[in-house]
Amino acid sequence: MPVKIAPSILSADFARLGEEIRALDAAGADYIHVDVMDGHFVPNLTFGAPVMKALRRHTARPFDVHLMIEPVDFLIPAFVEAGADIVTVHAEATRHLDRSLQVIKSLGKKAGVSLNPATPESVLAYVLDAVDLILVMSVNPGFGGQSFIASQVEKIARIKAMIGSRAIEIEVDGGINPSTAKTCIAAGANVLVAGSAVFATPDYAANIQALRG
Repeated sequence: MPVKIAPSILSADFARLGEEIRALDAAGADYIHVDVMDGHFVPNLTFGAPVMKALRRHTARPFDVHLMIEPVDFLIPAFVEAGADIVTVHAEATRHLDRSLQVIKSLGKKAGVSLNPATPESVLAYVLDAVDLILVMSVNPGFGGQSFIASQVEKIARIKAMIGSRAIEIEVDGGINPSTAKTCIAAGANVLVAGSAVFATPDYAANIQALRG
């Protein structure tokens, strides 16, 4: 699969989010990654569905929505209505992972599963045929700017082997820079979420290209 870059707007200038999203679009971002945190499942609070709905008109790029919320099922329809194209839920945040994925699929959107660093890939075994994307957290979720957890590279490789011939994307989020991007791609990832690495300088296009390698 081609390498895709999904800049996380968690690192954008919140005072001008619409402008930032238009700049990411022009710079060649493949997805716009929207980190939704509830202050409960993770120790931070970010965007709700109304904010995302307001941002939707600024780009036609897919909104890659990462729901770090618990409980999660009752809010999935609100984010779909607000313009999500991919909805990713945490395996740790739902008691009925298959049900959560089926909710997403029933609304006509791509379904993703995210795994925290300490969560083994074995939780995916019985839902692989319902998944479009697997998100490997290479930091503990909650804040941007953290250091990459190297042990997740082996997890990426094991997930790649589990997938086999299925058309499932492997996404990695946390501590992504040009160096760790290469490592993740070599292990089997094809979607890279990056916040600090994209927004570090005003030349978003160059920063995105550097991540593609």
